[in-house]
Amino acid sequence: MKIVRLMCTGRVDLAFILRAFSSGADGVFIGGCWPGECHYVTEGNYDALGNMHLCRKLLSQIGVNPERLRLEWISASEGTRFAEVTNDFVRQLKGFGPLADDQGAEESGLARKLEAVQKLVPYLKLVERERLRVPVKSEKAYNEFFTSDEVSSLFDGLIADKLAVSEILSLLEDRPYSTREISELMGLNPSAVSRHMNSSSRQGLVRYDEERNCYALA
Repeated sequence: MKIVRLMCTGRVDLAFILRAFSSGADGVFIGGCWPGECHYVTEGNYDALGNMHLCRKLLSQIGVNPERLRLEWISASEGTRFAEVTNDFVRQLKGFGPLADDQGAEESGLARKLEAVQKLVPYLKLVERERLRVPVKSEKAYNEFFTSDEVSSLFDGLIADKLAVSEILSLLEDRPYSTREISELMGLNPSAVSRHMNSSSRQGLVRYDEERNCYALA
């Protein structure tokens, strides 16, 4: 088991969580101070709660069980609770099986998806800062906000499409692919692939090879 110790859960960056999964971790556990008991004026545990919700949405989007990421409130004096919660999480992960089992396909596909998400981290931070800020510092407010229809719509409109494009670009790093091949490999509708490719072509990210009838990185 790999353990990374940080002084405040507010320092748990999205990139740290995704990197752990990319490195082969079957689950990520974050333990933080109880809400209202933060040791710092930043109340970083709420930042961790927001990141947890956002990261779970991302994991679900790429076919990974979001329950593989877990956040629990545990104070420094709650050693027994820490042991109980971590043991429970380990049992849960054993029930899930290896991370690759979530995909039901080759590990390279999962690696590509995780790589695509990691490349979006700077953009995700911008979206979080501008559009996903919860006005009230309470656990209930955060939980209700991130499970609301409003956030689901924002996620679909601002993140899901960019994630699909990021994954396609990662796929094209190997070799050129046709629309049909991209559609089959990613499980996307061909019309959606064409839409993403047209947009990426206008941005100068990809080019269409007419002779080979496929797309390649520009």
